[in-house]
Amino acid sequence: MAEGPKQQMPARRKARKRALDVLFEADLRDRPPAEVLAGYLERIEKPRPEHVGYAVGLVEGVAAHLDRIDEVIASYAEGWTLDRMPAVDRNLARIAVYELLYVDEIDDAVAISEAVELARQMSTDDSPRFLNGILGRIAEYATR
Repeated sequence: MAEGPKQQMPARRKARKRALDVLFEADLRDRPPAEVLAGYLERIEKPRPEHVGYAVGLVEGVAAHLDRIDEVIASYAEGWTLDRMPAVDRNLARIAVYELLYVDEIDDAVAISEAVELARQMSTDDSPRFLNGILGRIAEYATR
């Protein structure tokens, strides 16, 4: 039974990392995520790795619901505006909030822990605690 999640976790984590790369680039360059995603898809080898489909779904989902996702983040980010957040944290939060609100097959705790883990690897020392707090508050709201 432990085999399934162990095999899925690396693929989903890679997918989240790829989605973060695309959303981060789109954010920094002020480009539409779909445009950056198209460039990313042109550069990857064929056949595509298994995680690419989930990464594409994350980017497209975040882009489709960006206004609502940002509204939710802003309302739970006590004392922080989206513009003040580091770009990595802002986009990790967007991915996790998309999963919390719109991806039923992902457990809330998994969405949060994956965002926190990626923040640990890629952002500031304060980022994991910050994201854990805000995403925990959002998860409480999302499950009501």
